[in-house]
Amino acid sequence: MLLDASFAGAWPTGLDPATNTTGGANLTQMSAIYGGLFRLVADDDGSNAKVVPHQAESYEFADGGRTLRIKIKPGIKFTDGTPFDAAAVAFNFERDMKSTCTCRPQWPLAEGGISTEGNDTVVLKFTRPNGAAVNSMVVSNVNWIASPTALKTMGEDKFKITPVGAGPFKVVSNKLSSELVLERNPDYFVPGRPYLDKLIVKSVGDDQPAYQALLAGQGDAYEGMTTTPLIEQAQANPRLVVTQQPATSPYLIQLNTKIPPFNNKLAREAIYYATNVEAIKKGLFKDWYPVSQTFTAPGGLFHHPTVPGYRTYDLEKAKQIVQQLGGLTVDLGTLSAYVADQVNTALKTQWEQAGIKVTIHSEQLNGLIQNFNSGKWQAMLQTAGAWDPAAGVGVGFRFHSGVPFSGVADPKLDSLLDQAAAEIDPAKRDQLYQQAGKLISDEAYGPFILAFAPANVVVKGVHGPGLTTKIPPVVVNTGIIWDEVWKSNP
Repeated sequence: MLLDASFAGAWPTGLDPATNTTGGANLTQMSAIYGGLFRLVADDDGSNAKVVPHQAESYEFADGGRTLRIKIKPGIKFTDGTPFDAAAVAFNFERDMKSTCTCRPQWPLAEGGISTEGNDTVVLKFTRPNGAAVNSMVVSNVNWIASPTALKTMGEDKFKITPVGAGPFKVVSNKLSSELVLERNPDYFVPGRPYLDKLIVKSVGDDQPAYQALLAGQGDAYEGMTTTPLIEQAQANPRLVVTQQPATSPYLIQLNTKIPPFNNKLAREAIYYATNVEAIKKGLFKDWYPVSQTFTAPGGLFHHPTVPGYRTYDLEKAKQIVQQLGGLTVDLGTLSAYVADQVNTALKTQWEQAGIKVTIHSEQLNGLIQNFNSGKWQAMLQTAGAWDPAAGVGVGFRFHSGVPFSGVADPKLDSLLDQAAAEIDPAKRDQLYQQAGKLISDEAYGPFILAFAPANVVVKGVHGPGLTTKIPPVVVNTGIIWDEVWKSNP
């Protein structure tokens, strides 16, 4: 399994759920080792997506959404032979909630809000309703349960290299951000699975070397291809199978409204008017991906394609605003990836036509996180959204006050996002997210571009849900269901 070194193929701090700083990108590694309390499944065409219990047996909300009870399936054991029970899950929840991992959930826990009932039930108590708690779990570190005994015996430094979970595979060796060798867990709780005897995860430079490796027989699958010409080549190659995943995460030009120049609404409006999304859609992506005006996309929940009053491309208005401001200079960054770099180059050209001075740069994931944490960034091309807007790199990740990856601090927006995440009724959640999208648009907090989705490319004979079938990405890449992946003879 080949992964792009700039995103999913980087795990510089190891694979301990509590200390892995890139956990949201490392879904392949984490789900293969730990399995997951819950998983996102869908029909083969990506429809009817839903979160279902996996290592959990069931769950139920009580107290109007302020209490969540999760029942654990009986008889599961970690690969060190110790029991996977309520006490182990509660231990992980407590530890993960104290971590600095970007994939830590934003649970509004009450004091003493994590407890157990018997050996099989974990109880979470919140200060307010938390209707999105289960949906958001599939991309949170709390979904990946580590063996408390192995952690205490080995210590964190060793555990992050050779972690112990109860997933379909166990770790043989781990070279950080390079190669992870896994072998079949013979005691996996699902009879007859996993189908594969071994899974090797390798980091590669980007899409081009990954494509060449597939053709040379040096890999069987590649997750998250974004280079449009290579996707076309792969689609035309009879030796390969390409699966384009449903879009859930629109690209967003994120603006830091806390510092100049984008603490000025006029400067933000200039960016909206100077951005020609249709030209990017046609010129770079051949109309493959739909235009987005908010943080939802067709493959996810609560999607609406347009927002009333949304500012669209108007070069003359952009020029007028730039002149009114006496000039505008912008530093625009992004994650190092083909698509992002192409879009940033196009944006630079478009904005300069409006008289905006632009510098662009791209960074690896760790450097990008450091840049956000500094608070000194001006503009970033990022994805904003998830299958459920309250999950993972969802709307709150980019727009909620106090989040290090947000450039916005608006109490009214915070309230709408909090209410939407809390609400149990899907129809009411939908209404609240529409209001939040309208507020983001009205205040010009950041223009959205395309509801983009990557593709998975495999050699013929490789099969598996999320790999050769469609499952909406919970963040950027799809959560592959590794215990059901199989390989036939050529």
